[in-house]
Amino acid sequence: MHTSRSVRDVTVLSIFRDCLDALLHPSARYDALTRARHRAFMAPRLLGSLAAFAAFPVYLAMRGAPNALEVAAFTWLIAPILLSWFLSRTGRYEGAHVLSSLALAGLVVTIAMSTGGIESFAAIWLVVVPLEAALSASRRVVAFASALALACASLLIVLGHLDMLPVPEANTGLRAFFMGFGVASATLYAAGLAFGAESLARTSVSLLYVEEDRYRLLARNMSDVISRHHRNGMVQFISPAAEAMLGAPVARLLGHGLFDRVHVADRPAYLTALSDAARGGEARSVEFRLRRDAPRSRERGQNTQVDFIWVEMRCRPLEQVLGTAAAEAEVVAVMRDVTDRKTQEQALDLARTAAEHADASKTRFLATMSHELRTPLNAIIGFSEMIVQEDALMLDAARRKEYAQLINDSGQHLLSVVNGILDMSKMETGNFEITPEPFEPRTALINCCNLLALKARENAIDLVTRAPENLPYMTGDPRAFKQIALNLVSNAIKFTERGGSVTVSAGVEGSRLVLRVVDTGVGIAADDLKRVGDPFFQAGKTYQRRHEGTGLGLSIVKSLVALHSGEMTVQSRIDEGTTVTVALPLAFTSPVPTSNIATLTPPSRSATQDQVHQVKKSA
Repeated sequence: MHTSRSVRDVTVLSIFRDCLDALLHPSARYDALTRARHRAFMAPRLLGSLAAFAAFPVYLAMRGAPNALEVAAFTWLIAPILLSWFLSRTGRYEGAHVLSSLALAGLVVTIAMSTGGIESFAAIWLVVVPLEAALSASRRVVAFASALALACASLLIVLGHLDMLPVPEANTGLRAFFMGFGVASATLYAAGLAFGAESLARTSVSLLYVEEDRYRLLARNMSDVISRHHRNGMVQFISPAAEAMLGAPVARLLGHGLFDRVHVADRPAYLTALSDAARGGEARSVEFRLRRDAPRSRERGQNTQVDFIWVEMRCRPLEQVLGTAAAEAEVVAVMRDVTDRKTQEQALDLARTAAEHADASKTRFLATMSHELRTPLNAIIGFSEMIVQEDALMLDAARRKEYAQLINDSGQHLLSVVNGILDMSKMETGNFEITPEPFEPRTALINCCNLLALKARENAIDLVTRAPENLPYMTGDPRAFKQIALNLVSNAIKFTERGGSVTVSAGVEGSRLVLRVVDTGVGIAADDLKRVGDPFFQAGKTYQRRHEGTGLGLSIVKSLVALHSGEMTVQSRIDEGTTVTVALPLAFTSPVPTSNIATLTPPSRSATQDQVHQVKKSA
């Protein structure tokens, strides 16, 4: 039976709540707190009006025929129904409370003026006026209602003091009944307001908990880190996502813990962004590096390298509370790990640099080849045409022999250029294999210097060779060693002015043979030293085209030295000369294959003749 009664009560409350929801303004249907406030405004007024209308017959039975004033007072009870209709139609919550205060105060004053003024049983209801306005959650409405209640009380006192009010009936029992009725009704109405206020407070707290749970859920599960800072960078709050990002507990990041993790070079930008956001009132964005703690598995290992990640931080000022000084401005920031994006940007920069370098190499290759190929080809074509027309030009045997020698020299130079290009092709593809064998480096070095001695004398250059007789045997590719020596000495002679000197020395340092070529030539600028050894690169601009060559000499030397697991260093200064040092192991057994290091020995005389015959045959 109790269960059926409770079900019936719940059903009645649900029906009443549904009726109230149907009366709500559309603006209040989608916000829980606003919806609860509108319900708290309508429910007591509708119930109070219905209760007053229900008590009207009882009043008539006890009082008898009412006078015109009493009829007007009971008619006034329809005002709460009209106020509920006003709120339902307009949604103006504060305006409805102001009208409600006016209606209630007017009703109380009207009844009190006819029933004894300030001593009337209705005067107690003036206390309810500001209590009712308190539900509006508006200081302006509460202040207006309080002033209105005080004004009505003052009016009743003044009118009573001036004897301008009708004299109340002397029936003490009836007067006591009405006084009790006024106090009881005011108490019940105030109790209803209190329950309404309690219901609103409970609704506000529950909504606050819901919002806190929602924001806590967002803060814990979103990958971005949310933090709250002073303008000096000190952290007041940071979301739990920081633990996953930095590998450190939140407690260690509060205060200046986060600032201590910012890379030293990025700290000025970090503090500037926070200060500008706090002072300027606009959002700021900055990228900086943060130190991340290594996982425990890495901490146990030998890797002690500090791990930094790139972070993008967007910060904006918090709305200042009234009474807060400007120096206490705070900033809320959202940080995101952008390490992958930074890595991609760096990869793109490297790829762009490599592409630009490749484009520059192509340009240098075309510029060099256009000169190095055109010059011997013009000589070959020109002198061959003159030999063809020897009858018309009346050429003698000596002149024909001279032209043939010039054609042969040009062809040999052209073949050396093509061989150099083929050398670089084989170096880049890694198709060349060296053959280590024991040989005497002193003999090979002296032979190379003897081959270039005539060229040095023609250029008035003093070529000095310093190779001790007790220089030990070494294991390596003797042809590659000769090519290294020839290229280094030839380059030194080429870029040394007349009257200069080139010194070639060899010695043993530890387990390596050190070959050093020193010249007093034009030297190499500091900016060009980094690129020495790149294919087709010729250092300097003032002397770049004063000397023939493709720019492959040092590149071939660098590759051959790397094939022998050696080292090459270049030291130079403009107008002071250049020193090239090559260190090769004395005992080299197996080459280390690489993808961009190889060489090709010059072709033999018979191979050259075979190539010439093949060209003639194809022509």
